[in-house]
Amino acid sequence: MVELFYAEDDPNIAGVVKEYLEQKNFKVVIYHTISDIRQALELHVPTVVLLDWNMPDGRGDSLCQWIRSRWEELPIIFLTVRSDSHDIVSGFQNGADDYVVKPFELSVLYSRIQAVLRRTGNVAEQYLYCDGIMIDLNRRTVSCSSEAVDLSASEYGLLLYLLQNKGKTVTREKILEQVWDVNGNYVNNNTLTVTMKRLRDKLHQPSCLKTIRSVGYRMEETI
Repeated sequence: MVELFYAEDDPNIAGVVKEYLEQKNFKVVIYHTISDIRQALELHVPTVVLLDWNMPDGRGDSLCQWIRSRWEELPIIFLTVRSDSHDIVSGFQNGADDYVVKPFELSVLYSRIQAVLRRTGNVAEQYLYCDGIMIDLNRRTVSCSSEAVDLSASEYGLLLYLLQNKGKTVTREKILEQVWDVNGNYVNNNTLTVTMKRLRDKLHQPSCLKTIRSVGYRMEETI
């Protein structure tokens, strides 16, 4: 399923687009302010972002630039009444993948989204996340609340395994097996305890990383 974040302050337009795209098996989430969609993006990366230009708390081109500086491959499409060539050029210069001018045909918008996704694929699949913690699988980078976090190889492997099993309780034995033993590094329980402590410290003691007493650990969304 294609997950689309849509920044649009006109509820009528937003509702029409949402209804149409959901008939095409999209999941559409509407945000009426730039602040709201920025907060949402810091927690979760969708398949594609649809942006209006004029928002109550800022401009869509600035939001586009902010998104592109953090997620280079995330598809972004403008859907706006601003049809001046200067605005269209500015939209592309700030990182947009396409630009659709209102008024528009819903079928054309859908076709343009599909065309962008054929070129980019589902970029969201390269990200694992839980609350404000995010791993970029392609770059092997980690961020917490949009700030880069420098992890050792064992800390990264531990976080990766927990995020790959988000919502599940994983035993200490299974973690040792999958993070260390599988690579020929046979360590004891104390190594896991120390690595977990360092990981939690670097992630500012995240509430989404839970200890299941006498069993292991679980990562789950708390927001």
